[in-house]
Amino acid sequence: MTPELRPFSGLKVLDLSWVVAGPAVGRVLADYGAEVIRVESGTRLETARLVGPFHGGSFAPEASVCYGDVNAGKLGMTLNLKLEAARDVVRDLVRRSDVVIESFSPGVMERWQLDYEHLRELNPALIMLSTSLMGQTGRYSRFAGYGNIGGAMSGFQSLVGWPDRPPLGPYGPYSDYVAPRFSLVALLAALDHRLETGEGCYLDVSQAEATVQFLAPQLADYFASGQVAERLGNRDQAMAPHGVYACAGEDSWVAIAVRSEAEWHRLAGLIGRPELAGDSRFATVADRLARAEELDAIVGAWTAEQVAGDVESLLQGHGIPAHITISSTNALADPQFAHRGHFVELPHPIHGTTVVHSSRYRLSETPAITARAAPTLGEHTEYVLREILGYDDERLRTLEGAGSTA
Repeated sequence: MTPELRPFSGLKVLDLSWVVAGPAVGRVLADYGAEVIRVESGTRLETARLVGPFHGGSFAPEASVCYGDVNAGKLGMTLNLKLEAARDVVRDLVRRSDVVIESFSPGVMERWQLDYEHLRELNPALIMLSTSLMGQTGRYSRFAGYGNIGGAMSGFQSLVGWPDRPPLGPYGPYSDYVAPRFSLVALLAALDHRLETGEGCYLDVSQAEATVQFLAPQLADYFASGQVAERLGNRDQAMAPHGVYACAGEDSWVAIAVRSEAEWHRLAGLIGRPELAGDSRFATVADRLARAEELDAIVGAWTAEQVAGDVESLLQGHGIPAHITISSTNALADPQFAHRGHFVELPHPIHGTTVVHSSRYRLSETPAITARAAPTLGEHTEYVLREILGYDDERLRTLEGAGSTA
């Protein structure tokens, strides 16, 4: 497949976002053919560059695997947006862009006169996507924070953990990983609308609001019954046994979920306790939920003598959901990830090679192509200014001298 046949070939994207929630959207567009220009400051390091893990295990701004993953395939330039001359460069980029993505705190773009109302005057067909913690308007719109705060505001932090311990929350800045999926769908709809009408538009995505969609069952339960969802550890309100069980070996675990009486009967036989299938104490899911602790002890006693991978294969082979808990090491060896080519190795100018996730979407006729590793700081600044914007030597010297390209 030639690059020209990719779905977003010819689409020009200006990515002014940072960390994960915005850059992850630009990464998808780049994978499918868009030209994505990633702008960051050369004087105030982008937060993702400070987040590990790092190549070689040592901190360095050019070694962050997190930054490398969400910015692969993009062109990278530096601009000091505190300076008007640098903001003029942004305006020149906007004039030839189809999409602008930004994730500054609400009010910053307006203060710089780079908000949608100003930019649409330069490019009426522009689609602009703002992704922020709580959205651009409302009581909490100026509330700053990262995705862990988004996870708290949406309700997830209080629901993950053990009932008798403080909230643990899901891994990392949770809303940073959920919100981009909603942002991308909204952006695709906006592009489709523009194809039909020629009209641009403004998209205001609240990361917390996007994330709360995944608590729809708990919210529906509350509105219907007044039941407030609580932390359950590894247990489930509708399935038992349901948990993560220790297996033979150091730090080896397997997750098991039993969804029906038929699965429970099969599991009882597989663990060498067929008599439990006819035990009235465990006859229904309600019975098993009432005796969840006892069931966990029974299943855990069996798994403790088994190899985790063997348990996974055995139970999956009999239609019972089970999977080993994956570490970074065995994720790379996971046969499903390998089959789908999920981990992509790319040449890197500093580290020799780097590894990024492939696209989460597989299109049969127009698959994703991750063209290059994420840009080093300011790697393509001169190329963008000279080759894309057509600035001459004098303009480049003036910008550099004033610190605008730092």
